[in-house]
Amino acid sequence: MPKMKTDKGAAKRIKITGTGRLRRRKAFKGHLLEKKSSVRTRRLSREGDIAKADEKAVRRMLGI
Repeated sequence: MPKMKTDKGAAKRIKITGTGRLRRRKAFKGHLLEKKSSVRTRRLSREGDIAKADEKAVRRMLGI
């Protein structure tokens, strides 16, 4: 059986915390920020959690 390869696209986007939680960057913060309210952009700059439904698939992508 060959080694399992890490999905490099996922590895660059998802961070694993010390307790094992998966964190990600939120969408819609890349451009066109002038029209978005400062409250909204501030909220988008925080890290979010990976959805519970996707967690198993993401862990497999990361080789955890």
